[in-house]
Amino acid sequence: MNALRELLGLDGFAWPWMLLALPLPWLVHLLVPARRSAQPALRVPWNDRLLRIASGGSLAPTPRGFAWLAFLAWSLLCVAAARPQQLGPAIAPPQVGRDLMLAVDLSASMGEQDMELGGRIVDRLTAAKAVLADFLERRAGDRVGLVVFGERAFALTPLTLDRASVQEQLGDSVVGLAGRATAIGDAIALATKRLQQQPDGQRVLVLLTDGVNTAGTLDPAKAARIARDNGVRIHAVAFGGDGGALSVFGFQLPMGGDEVDEAGLQRIAAVTGGRFFRARDTDALAGIYAEIDALEPVQRQGQAVRPKIERYPLPLAWALGIGLLALVVGRRR
Repeated sequence: MNALRELLGLDGFAWPWMLLALPLPWLVHLLVPARRSAQPALRVPWNDRLLRIASGGSLAPTPRGFAWLAFLAWSLLCVAAARPQQLGPAIAPPQVGRDLMLAVDLSASMGEQDMELGGRIVDRLTAAKAVLADFLERRAGDRVGLVVFGERAFALTPLTLDRASVQEQLGDSVVGLAGRATAIGDAIALATKRLQQQPDGQRVLVLLTDGVNTAGTLDPAKAARIARDNGVRIHAVAFGGDGGALSVFGFQLPMGGDEVDEAGLQRIAAVTGGRFFRARDTDALAGIYAEIDALEPVQRQGQAVRPKIERYPLPLAWALGIGLLALVVGRRR
């Protein structure tokens, strides 16, 4: 079979088992006995003369090429039935997805327990991890990168399709890992730098923080203008409760903690053309999913593939042509 593929310049057959029918005519000729007439025959000594008279004075011999033409037509028909295929040139189809950078706050204020998750009060970072885990599960086909920040900003993962790696890095992050203060401006600047290599109009940053900037060398408003000038759109998500009170044995205790700078995050989102979201619990993040899904998809080159081209029409046409020729030759017997 490999020799046949090399001879025909093919890369394989879709149904190679159809080639097992090649010796079928020979097996029929060998195993099935020739048909004999049931009528009695009259043998006479001048049988050859009668045949010459019936044939116009000369007995035409049986064409020797008829059997070869018939077998060649059958062989080509079996090759066509096996569906010969040839690999075409490699192509890289566009892959639809989105390029997103996630910037997660790990400052001390993210340890405040003023978020509700599953009917219980948890700290802000735990709620953020739960939300982002669900968020990443929905991002099949997207490239996601992760930046964490406290007093300084660090890029944990570049833009990648490996969402499991991003989830693992996020799960290992703890409050205070990057410092106790909050450098929102530095985080925006670092994410903007990571997104500069992406095509214009496809640079998106999702900023998850409590919104109180207490450190860093770059003011968040100035960082937002730099992001805008570089074509980065920022969607800001504010984590944290409204203060409120916690019921303990029937007594309402005030829940202090840092306030959320909603106005500052709203300005950052507005300057860059993004959206601002307020997250008091996981249900409040439904709007984030809708907004991310509404982003313009990114078309990038996917994995190169070589399409299979069907080559059965040619042997089928040859089989039909040779079959008709064999039929004409057979009628001239």
